[in-house]
Amino acid sequence: MQPSAAPYDERLTAPRSWWLISFLVGVAFALIMLPFGTLPLLGGLVGGTAAAAVMASSYGSLRIRIVGDSLIAGEAKIPVSALGEAEILDPEEARAWRTYKADTRAFLLLRSYIPRALKVEVVDPDDPTPYLYLSTREPERLAEALKTARTAAA
Repeated sequence: MQPSAAPYDERLTAPRSWWLISFLVGVAFALIMLPFGTLPLLGGLVGGTAAAAVMASSYGSLRIRIVGDSLIAGEAKIPVSALGEAEILDPEEARAWRTYKADTRAFLLLRSYIPRALKVEVVDPDDPTPYLYLSTREPERLAEALKTARTAAA
């Protein structure tokens, strides 16, 4: 029997414009190396671009997954039984919840380049975290997957 696929799996990849910026960082390094000759110039272009691309890739490598009866968001692993209602946040409301409405005890998985989010209440009485704020490109799908996982676990 094959294991079932995860009901939800999203990688919070960096936007395409960041890859152009990575190349421009490489061009800047090449210009710095220009006085030293052609070979250092090429090394600066390749090295600078590669270093900036690695940084962009690592920042955009976070994943949100629902596996079995757990929500895995970045490095956090939370059982879905400890989660309550999910609220889909439009860009304006998401901005409010990551700024002046934010609770310092909340778990925030923020990506500034993703305008929408999902706010999930934590109902575990032993957990001081009031809610999870998850930047996601598909909050409706994540909320539905959480609801499905919660009913399956019950």
